Amino acid sequence: MTHSGGTAHPPPRDFDGRTVLITGAARGQGRSHAVEFARRGASIVATDLCADVATVPYPLATAADLDETRSSVEQAGGRCLTMQADVRDGARMREVVDTAVGEFGGLDVCIANAGIVSFAPVAELTDAQWSTMLDIDLTGVFHTLRAAAPVMSGRSRGRIITIASMGGRAGTLNLGHYSAAKWGAIGLTKTLALELAGTGVTANVICPGTVSTDMVHNRAMYSLFAPDMEAPTRDQVRGRYAKLNPLGEPWTDPADITAAALYLASDAARHVTGETLEIGAGVSARMP
Repeated sequence: MTHSGGTAHPPPRDFDGRTVLITGAARGQGRSHAVEFARRGASIVATDLCADVATVPYPLATAADLDETRSSVEQAGGRCLTMQADVRDGARMREVVDTAVGEFGGLDVCIANAGIVSFAPVAELTDAQWSTMLDIDLTGVFHTLRAAAPVMSGRSRGRIITIASMGGRAGTLNLGHYSAAKWGAIGLTKTLALELAGTGVTANVICPGTVSTDMVHNRAMYSLFAPDMEAPTRDQVRGRYAKLNPLGEPWTDPADITAAALYLASDAARHVTGETLEIGAGVSARMP
């Protein structure tokens, strides 16, 4: 952003002295959150599995991706602690939070962002597809929030943000297990908001629509929306994605989700808790 003279405005340092934990931070939305919070003064704890999962039909982030996030955070002026961690492991997530507190002195913002997607009609889902989806996209959120909440409530301040999905707001063909997990994550976070009310800690949910990340830009996802094409490309599916929302946007930039996270993590949102902020390019207008 620039003013009339063409000089770039420096970002506000509204998160100076604060520590932000982000799961699934090796790329995509997680990296976007990490870099922007760092630009605004925060210290970042970035975690990721850094391994593929058998039921997921596209490559997941690597250790090199997580290193790139750390480099980007440091270039943005922030300190960054990276840890390989599987959100399915509750003890490991407690270790992550304990390490964050030991390294940076506290924990102010927790963004439960890690997630996967796979596809099949409900009647054709395997037990492995179902259990892995819920283990990562729901139980993984539980492990993350359970580890972070006591630290924050003990300090009488904190912001918990769960990244769910517009897929958790309505049924979605071929994504029954994904929708179930995301609906569950919304209910879990709303319950935590009630349990933390009055402690100085808020808990909110962001529901993105189709975000321009590796989760969306892969052959498996493209083929889901273009089954009549052989090896469809990004340009070939753009129009089909654009028809999914009233604004006619094929996908949302991760920066738009980061902007919502910045607001919910800010002092301006101190009276906002238990909310579900939908960023679906107008899809919310079709829902009751």
